[in-house]
Amino acid sequence: MTENTTNNKSPTANLPPLLDLTIDNITPNTIRINSQASDARLKYLMARLVTHLHDFARETRLSSDEWMAALQFLISCGKICSDVRNEFILLSDVLGLSLLVDNINHPTPPGGTEGSVLGPFHTHDAPVLENGSSMTSDPEGEPMLALCTVKDLKGNPLAGVTIDIWETDSSGHYDVQHADRDAPSERCVMKSDEEGRFWFKGIKPVSYPIPHDGPVGKLLERLNRHPWRPAHVHFKFEKDGWDPLVTALYLKGDPYESSDAVFGVKMSLVVELGKVDEATAKEYGVKEGSWLLKHDFVLSTKQETEELRDRLAVEELEKLGLRMKLVDHLPVPELD
Repeated sequence: MTENTTNNKSPTANLPPLLDLTIDNITPNTIRINSQASDARLKYLMARLVTHLHDFARETRLSSDEWMAALQFLISCGKICSDVRNEFILLSDVLGLSLLVDNINHPTPPGGTEGSVLGPFHTHDAPVLENGSSMTSDPEGEPMLALCTVKDLKGNPLAGVTIDIWETDSSGHYDVQHADRDAPSERCVMKSDEEGRFWFKGIKPVSYPIPHDGPVGKLLERLNRHPWRPAHVHFKFEKDGWDPLVTALYLKGDPYESSDAVFGVKMSLVVELGKVDEATAKEYGVKEGSWLLKHDFVLSTKQETEELRDRLAVEELEKLGLRMKLVDHLPVPELD
């Protein structure tokens, strides 16, 4: 009987001979063996990753001790992660990568609200509250009323937008940083009304340090960088057909306004708090003299953002002299 060898093809049949690899030929050979991937985007990502990693090692003449220290650093980041703490997001933040990726993927059309970093303390258990509700349980915080709207680029109000809101307590800690947390606090989810309005009661945000008791904090210390973030409130907007917006509002005059540890501050997101007057206090059921945050947010449609993103991608790739095409709005090599 003749054996059917159709499905017994050797897994090494099409591999290049990986022998006698050196500083000069390890990179193209690694790229070549990875190029067996059928996913064009994955193939491209891995080729560029390997190229830049190898060039970094060659350019810096990376020592074995430094290489091992880097691996141990990543291991330490993994070990300290938990359901409520993600050291890798924090690392991405302090390296400026989080903001860079967000700006690439969610460019802001003229008139739109700029994005900012998500940060490592967003959760999915925030209570859904009615407009006008209080999201704070902190008796030490300075009361703040927030009156906001969300509109499109033409100024039309957007109803039914889901808004995720979160901030620290008056001690500068998010609820998930407290070991005795038994329920969400200083966070909520709301919906904009028919006029695009949403409003809530919180507390005046305070400056706070990012978690610096782990490997990322030690890295900042080695770099002589402080771990502080300026006072801010996070917002996350979502609605079908609209580009999701992750942003924050930062208090004007904060001592860390121009040196945010995670590079999140943009001048268009810096706001100055006012004070609640008698009429507003009566209308919204708060004390006169409380802090007042007022802001108008502007969203763009997915189509508007994708068109801008594609145009900027093509322009940037042309500047780099790369022959690329866009597939699902992502660049892959243009093959002859």
